[in-house]
Amino acid sequence: QVQLVESGGGLVQPGGSLRLSCAASGFTLDIYGIGWFRQAPGKEREGVSRISSADGSTYYADSVKGRFTISRDNAKNTVYLQMNSLKPEDTAVYYCAAGLWNPGMDSNEYLYWGQGTQVTVSS
Repeated sequence: QVQLVESGGGLVQPGGSLRLSCAASGFTLDIYGIGWFRQAPGKEREGVSRISSADGSTYYADSVKGRFTISRDNAKNTVYLQMNSLKPEDTAVYYCAAGLWNPGMDSNEYLYWGQGTQVTVSS
Protein backbone atom coordinates (compact mmCIF):
# COMPACT_ATOMS: atom_id res chain seq x y z
CA GLN A 1 0.00 0.00 0.00
CA VAL A 2 1.43 3.33 -1.08
CA GLN A 3 1.47 5.74 1.80
CA LEU A 4 3.05 8.97 3.01
CA VAL A 5 2.88 9.67 6.72
CA GLU A 6 3.75 13.03 8.24
CA SER A 7 4.78 13.43 11.86
CA GLY A 8 6.41 15.98 14.12
CA GLY A 9 3.72 18.62 14.27
CA GLY A 10 2.56 20.18 17.49
CA LEU A 11 2.22 23.33 19.53
CA VAL A 12 5.24 25.61 19.76
CA GLN A 13 5.85 29.15 20.94
CA PRO A 14 6.84 31.88 18.51
CA GLY A 15 10.54 31.66 17.78
CA GLY A 16 10.58 27.94 18.43
CA SER A 17 11.43 25.03 16.16
CA LEU A 18 9.86 21.85 14.90
CA ARG A 19 11.05 19.13 12.56
CA LEU A 20 8.46 17.49 10.38
CA SER A 21 9.05 14.06 8.90
CA CYS A 22 7.47 12.52 5.83
CA ALA A 23 7.93 8.76 5.72
CA ALA A 24 7.07 6.75 2.63
CA SER A 25 5.91 3.16 2.55
CA GLY A 26 4.94 0.96 -0.36
CA PHE A 27 7.32 2.78 -2.70
CA THR A 28 10.80 4.24 -2.67
CA LEU A 29 11.34 7.98 -2.70
CA ASP A 30 14.50 8.02 -4.78
CA ILE A 31 12.74 8.85 -8.04
CA TYR A 32 10.28 11.24 -6.45
CA GLY A 33 10.53 14.88 -5.64
CA ILE A 34 8.89 15.74 -2.34
CA GLY A 35 6.95 18.88 -1.67
CA TRP A 36 5.66 20.33 1.56
CA PHE A 37 2.41 22.25 1.42
CA ARG A 38 0.37 23.88 4.13
CA GLN A 39 -3.17 25.06 4.56
CA ALA A 40 -4.39 27.41 7.23
CA PRO A 41 -8.09 27.74 8.13
CA GLY A 42 -9.91 29.82 5.54
CA LYS A 43 -6.88 30.03 3.27
CA GLU A 44 -5.80 28.29 0.10
CA ARG A 45 -3.18 25.57 0.18
CA GLU A 46 0.31 27.04 -0.15
CA GLY A 47 3.46 25.41 -1.46
CA VAL A 48 6.18 25.76 1.17
CA SER A 49 9.19 23.83 -0.03
CA ARG A 50 10.32 21.13 -2.42
CA ILE A 51 13.32 18.89 -2.90
CA SER A 52 13.97 17.20 -6.21
CA SER A 53 14.91 13.58 -6.70
CA ALA A 54 17.62 14.02 -9.29
CA ASP A 55 20.05 16.51 -7.79
CA GLY A 56 18.46 17.37 -4.48
CA SER A 57 17.81 20.92 -5.57
CA THR A 58 15.49 22.80 -3.28
CA TYR A 59 12.84 25.48 -3.45
CA TYR A 60 11.43 27.63 -0.67
CA ALA A 61 8.53 30.00 -0.65
CA ASP A 62 9.56 33.54 0.21
CA SER A 63 7.55 33.34 3.41
CA VAL A 64 9.79 30.60 4.82
CA LYS A 65 13.12 31.24 3.12
CA GLY A 66 15.96 31.38 5.60
CA ARG A 67 13.88 29.74 8.34
CA PHE A 68 12.92 26.34 6.90
CA THR A 69 15.23 23.65 5.56
CA ILE A 70 14.14 20.64 3.56
CA SER A 71 16.28 17.50 3.38
CA ARG A 72 15.94 13.90 2.39
CA ASP A 73 17.37 10.58 3.55
CA ASN A 74 16.71 8.06 0.80
CA ALA A 75 18.11 5.24 2.92
CA LYS A 76 15.32 5.91 5.44
CA ASN A 77 12.80 6.71 2.72
CA THR A 78 12.07 9.92 4.59
CA VAL A 79 12.05 13.64 3.91
CA TYR A 80 12.35 16.25 6.63
CA LEU A 81 11.30 19.87 7.02
CA GLN A 82 13.25 21.67 9.73
CA MET A 83 11.31 24.75 10.77
CA ASN A 84 13.07 27.39 12.84
CA SER A 85 12.06 30.85 14.05
CA LEU A 86 8.44 29.88 13.78
CA LYS A 87 5.82 32.60 13.57
CA PRO A 88 2.09 32.53 14.33
CA GLU A 89 1.43 32.85 10.60
CA ASP A 90 3.11 29.46 10.10
CA THR A 91 0.16 27.86 11.85
CA ALA A 92 -1.44 25.38 9.44
CA VAL A 93 -1.86 21.75 8.56
CA TYR A 94 1.29 20.66 6.79
CA TYR A 95 1.17 18.04 4.05
CA CYS A 96 3.92 16.24 2.20
CA ALA A 97 3.43 14.99 -1.32
CA ALA A 98 5.43 12.96 -3.84
CA GLY A 99 5.74 13.73 -7.54
CA LEU A 100 7.94 12.09 -10.12
CA TRP A 101 11.50 13.36 -10.52
CA ASN A 102 11.40 17.16 -10.22
CA PRO A 103 7.92 18.52 -9.68
CA GLY A 104 7.26 22.20 -9.23
CA MET A 105 4.92 23.65 -6.64
CA ASP A 106 1.73 22.95 -8.57
CA SER A 107 -0.16 20.44 -6.44
CA ASN A 108 -1.45 18.78 -9.63
CA GLU A 109 2.09 17.50 -10.26
CA TYR A 110 2.01 15.33 -7.15
CA LEU A 111 0.79 11.75 -7.14
CA TYR A 112 0.75 10.81 -3.48
CA TRP A 113 -0.25 12.85 -0.45
CA GLY A 114 0.00 12.37 3.27
CA GLN A 115 -2.81 12.98 5.72
CA GLY A 116 -1.27 16.11 7.20
CA THR A 117 0.12 17.16 10.55
CA GLN A 118 -1.01 20.19 12.54
CA VAL A 119 1.49 22.90 13.40
CA THR A 120 0.33 25.58 15.82
CA VAL A 121 2.54 28.52 16.72
CA SER A 122 1.15 30.39 19.68
CA SER A 123 2.19 31.80 23.02
